[in-house]
Amino acid sequence: MEKELTIKSAFEDGGYIPEEYTADGRDVSPPLIIENVPAEAETLAVIADDPDAPNGTFTHWLIWNIPAAVSEIPKNIEKKEQVEELSGALQGKNDFNELGYLGPAPPSGVHTYRFYVYALDYKLDLKAGADKETLLKAVEGHVLQKAVLKGEYTR
Repeated sequence: MEKELTIKSAFEDGGYIPEEYTADGRDVSPPLIIENVPAEAETLAVIADDPDAPNGTFTHWLIWNIPAAVSEIPKNIEKKEQVEELSGALQGKNDFNELGYLGPAPPSGVHTYRFYVYALDYKLDLKAGADKETLLKAVEGHVLQKAVLKGEYTR
């Protein structure tokens, strides 16, 4: 039986996100370790969001067309359209209307942040700067497996 896709980081699933990866720290993207990618996968996509945001789910990061052979997304991915160290992976616009990762900055209380990884059977034909809805439409019917890592943060 094929193993399930998994995603790990510098914090435990359900654990506290270190300040370095938040708006209160260096605000750099956390490292993501991706394991058990299906053999037939061609690319990976990552979406990070906050379902506890006051006005509904808030998107913090969109990145796609990461080669399926990549097992670790290093921390501190530059906030630009194309990510050379990930073979030209593309980044979308978060709900701050900026490219790349912007970390947790909850207005009040403890928020749970979700980092989803999608194993896809093809390379997305999607331009950099796309929003979450556009990305989710593009992956429809192409998701081989999906995994989620949750982390909590409060100020």
